[in-house]
Amino acid sequence: MLVHGRVLLAALFTVLSSPSLGQQASPVPTPTQPADKRILWIIPNYRTSSSLHPYKPLTPEEKFKIATKDSFDPGAIALAALFAGEAQLTHATPAFGQGAEGYARYLVTSYANFAIGDMMTEAVYPVVLHQDPRYFRRGTGSAWSRLASAAGQVFRTHTDSDRTQFNFSEIAGRSTAVAISTAYYPDNRTATNAVSKLGVQLGVHMASNILKEFWPDINRKLSRKQRAGKSGTR
Repeated sequence: MLVHGRVLLAALFTVLSSPSLGQQASPVPTPTQPADKRILWIIPNYRTSSSLHPYKPLTPEEKFKIATKDSFDPGAIALAALFAGEAQLTHATPAFGQGAEGYARYLVTSYANFAIGDMMTEAVYPVVLHQDPRYFRRGTGSAWSRLASAAGQVFRTHTDSDRTQFNFSEIAGRSTAVAISTAYYPDNRTATNAVSKLGVQLGVHMASNILKEFWPDINRKLSRKQRAGKSGTR
C-alpha cells in the first residue's frame, strides 16, 4: 500500500507544481465530452465525469461496466507490475520471497488490490447503496477550491436520486478490500495493520481524485508546448 502512495504522490506533486494551476481554470467541458481515459497516459480514468450538471444517474449495468474497464485496463496491469517491482525491492512482504516466484506473488496480489478495490467501490457497494461511483470534476475556480472539492469527494458522493450523501461506498468498499487482502498477505494480519492499510488506501484515492481534477489542464498545457515545439522546428 505504501508503494501505491509513493507513486501516486510523486505524480500528484508533478501536477500541483505546475504554474498553470495558480491561474483561472479553463471552462468545464460539456457533459457529453468524454474525459481523458488515461492520467499520465497510463492510469485508468473511466470513472471521471467532466461535469455534474445536468445529472444523469448510472444504471447498475453501467456501474459494473465502469468498474470492469478500470479493473481490466492494460494500464492497471502495467501499474500493478510497477508496484510489484518496487514492493519486491523494498521487501514489503518478506513471506513472498525474492526471485521470479516472489515477483509473481507480488504481481498477482498487487493486481488483486486494484481489481477488488475497483469492483467494491465502483460497482458492488454503489449498486447496493444507490450511490454514484463517478468522480465529478469541478473544472473551474481557484486551485485551492478545486483541491478541496477533489479531496472532499472521498467522503462525499452523489446518490442516484441526485442528492449529496456520505460516501459509504468508498469507505465500505475499501474496508472490504483490505479485509479480503488479509487472505493473501501472510504478514501483519492485525487490526492495527488493517486500519493503517485502509488509511493509506483512502489517502491514495484522495491523491487520485486530485490528479483527475487537474490532469486535463496539465495535458492541454503539454499539448500546446508540443505543438509550439513542432512549429518552431519547421
